[in-house]
Amino acid sequence: MHNEITKAVLAEKYLKGEEQSAQDLFKRVSAGIAKAEQNPKATQEWAMKFETMMNHGAIGAGRIMSAGGTDIKATLINCFVQPVGDCITGMDDDGYPGIYTALQEASETMRRGGGVGYDFSRIRPKGAFVKGTHSEASGPCSYMDVFDQSCKTVESAGSRRGAQMGVLRIDHPDVLEFITAKRTPGRWNNFNVSLFVEDAFFFAMAAGAEWELVHKAEPSPKTKANNPGIYQRESDGKWVYAKVNAAELWDTVMRSNYDFAEPGILLGSNINRENNLFYCEKLEASNPCGEQNLPPYGCCDLGQIILPKFVRNPFTDDASLDWEWFEEAARTMVRFLDNVLDVTVWPLEKQREEAMNKRRIGIGFTGLGSTMAMLGLKYSDHLGVAFAETVSRKLRDAVYQASIDLAVERGPFPAYNELYLQSEFVKRLPANLQKAIKAHGIRNSHLLSIAPTGTVSLAFGDNCSNGIEPIFDLSYKRNKRTADGGNEVFHVMDHALRVFLESGDVSAHVDGLHAQAYKLAMLEAVLEKKETFSFGGVDQLVSAVLPESFVTAQKLTVDQHLNVLAAVQPYIDSAISKTINVPADYPFGDFKAIYTKANEMGLKGVACYRPNDILGSVLVAEPANPKSDPQAEAKNEQASTRLDEDPGNVKLSKRPKGDLDAIVKKVSYSGPAGDASMYLTVSFARVQGVIGGDGVSVERPVEVFVTASPDGVPAEWVAAYARNLSLLARSGVEFLSKALQDGRAVRSDKGRVRYGWYEKDDGSKVPRFHSSEVALIAYAVQEILVAKGVLDVDGNPVPSRVRAAKAFVAEKAEPEKAKEVVTSQSNQVMAGKECKECGAHAVIRKDGCDFCTNCGSVGSCG
Repeated sequence: MHNEITKAVLAEKYLKGEEQSAQDLFKRVSAGIAKAEQNPKATQEWAMKFETMMNHGAIGAGRIMSAGGTDIKATLINCFVQPVGDCITGMDDDGYPGIYTALQEASETMRRGGGVGYDFSRIRPKGAFVKGTHSEASGPCSYMDVFDQSCKTVESAGSRRGAQMGVLRIDHPDVLEFITAKRTPGRWNNFNVSLFVEDAFFFAMAAGAEWELVHKAEPSPKTKANNPGIYQRESDGKWVYAKVNAAELWDTVMRSNYDFAEPGILLGSNINRENNLFYCEKLEASNPCGEQNLPPYGCCDLGQIILPKFVRNPFTDDASLDWEWFEEAARTMVRFLDNVLDVTVWPLEKQREEAMNKRRIGIGFTGLGSTMAMLGLKYSDHLGVAFAETVSRKLRDAVYQASIDLAVERGPFPAYNELYLQSEFVKRLPANLQKAIKAHGIRNSHLLSIAPTGTVSLAFGDNCSNGIEPIFDLSYKRNKRTADGGNEVFHVMDHALRVFLESGDVSAHVDGLHAQAYKLAMLEAVLEKKETFSFGGVDQLVSAVLPESFVTAQKLTVDQHLNVLAAVQPYIDSAISKTINVPADYPFGDFKAIYTKANEMGLKGVACYRPNDILGSVLVAEPANPKSDPQAEAKNEQASTRLDEDPGNVKLSKRPKGDLDAIVKKVSYSGPAGDASMYLTVSFARVQGVIGGDGVSVERPVEVFVTASPDGVPAEWVAAYARNLSLLARSGVEFLSKALQDGRAVRSDKGRVRYGWYEKDDGSKVPRFHSSEVALIAYAVQEILVAKGVLDVDGNPVPSRVRAAKAFVAEKAEPEKAKEVVTSQSNQVMAGKECKECGAHAVIRKDGCDFCTNCGSVGSCG
């Protein structure tokens, strides 16, 4: 009796070449990571120790286990944080990479297999002044649309799509748009989003005070005229765009979280107060799953200890955790992950420099819920909380001692100095460890992180519970696509349940000859969510056979979730990925209180999941044969068909199929290198929508191609810029027009470019100069869109209703046809993101991971 799905996932996600088993994989990874050692004897010795560590139950994160020891040019690092500055290209005034530079760096990172987190707060808000073009900025949310579409097109190494986390400060002027963006179906499907909230906001909310929305960028004259309350603060020179009631803003945040499970909350003051490197960095963003708060170009070098592997005598009075082997595995893991930093492929040189300077690693554990069940402990009571605290404390002490020992051998991390000992976390270490750090330094700035383990727990832990989480569900059915396009159904049970069914405790209910049949009858009842099962003609309660220690996530109270988090966090120097499950009818007021309580408890972040009609529901609550409600379905259908959806700005997830109409334009210009030319192609597609309840149809740009001549600008450069414009075009005409206006402001140190003519008031014409090749392309594309009627002569979008009316007259179109098309599109119900395995729009967040409620697939985490 075992989980067949574990073998399937292991083979699909991790085994390479001729490998047939996890042991084959362990040999390959151990040998590859041991190459960081200094001599052949040490390499062989540590390869054996690493292999022993893995066989006992401590392994690297998904990227390490997949690509370690291979010749695949993929990074072994799971996630990074990418800085984004307030300019288009190059570097901004504070030394942060411009938006398109950051996008290029992020694309390379995702191509190499890494997920990326970003803080978009530096980007000037919508309505800020753009000096170069005397226009208004479009704001960070519009550029997040571009990053979202780019992520969708960049396939990560190992065939995984890159995961992303978008962060915005709660005092950014565009915070309301950020909070509500995911209410638009399909928007930011490739992003998790979180707000960065510090103590000052909670103080303002508690006092019933107003909250200032600020940015250093000056508002445009138009924005100032429309908002006479705007002013510049004397204290820091920032511009106050608006004041809002803090409590009302928080209510909006929480309402989105209540209904859409996002944005999550990063508790910024707690994060930076507990940062070991408080003296040389400020943390403002996290990786996509939230367990690592990182500086610009920081990385997650992760490993997990699979706790159930260390349980001895499960489901007996002698059940215990083997602390000796647990601590030995933790110590070995420190050297293993330190080696990973030296053997991995780095997507960017800046990432390598950051890692070498601080040598961050993140050791955590997984299977806590399954382990408690095997030890006879309830996740929900004080003994369970005490066990979680003990595991975390022993792990902390073991890895900090190992890192000190490694510093003696290899030297401390370069950014170390004695201020490190003044960090709030380090001051809580045992006195002997503090004394040793003062004497020798420490090899790694951070050592601990509890991540969502996703496929790692499934493939290597026999489907044990995920990370710090309780058991999510004792069993479920998973539909998995096969190579021939069919489906294979797997019966999946939690590791602890499988161990229990094989234990003598179950066999005691019947004689030995009938034990197997008894187990199978009980297992079938668990799989089918039945409360009873029949054996020998007698109905028996499942709950009467299962130990009380089998506690699942949905049966826990919020306080029970929080108590485990609060017990563990003081021993984890980075952060913890944890989901709090609340029922659909959980009161909104109580829901809001979860986050303020988490801040008061010193947590660094928290995420809640509440099943509802918008997001879909989790598998555990589904009946075997759910009944449909025709009246409710008809009502929902009627409501969904008439929602306004501007066809000029509806998000297009991909290029429309078939041939497209296009305009090709030859652009001949003069630049610093002499005369040159390029060809611009803008493709258009007809898109349907609804405005004011009426169906409308417009042509809009969906692709931009730029082909440069050999003596022009580099082909790779212009192709990349054209790709960005294409992504913007699919996000909407408004976003594209703003990007073109911003692009016209881009300057080059190579000199100006001459193209086109400018007509003076007296009718005479003079040559038009542009500040760079970027500005030239932006202007030329804008010319095409003006001629097509998409933009007016000032480069602003022509309203879709106006364009649709003109097209109606010109083409004598039949409006009812457009309405029918709109209706058929609007009837699609999206309960979540699209699943990459089954194709259903049913992907939710579970235990910090993407999880499909239709087929059970796991993605976007380790």
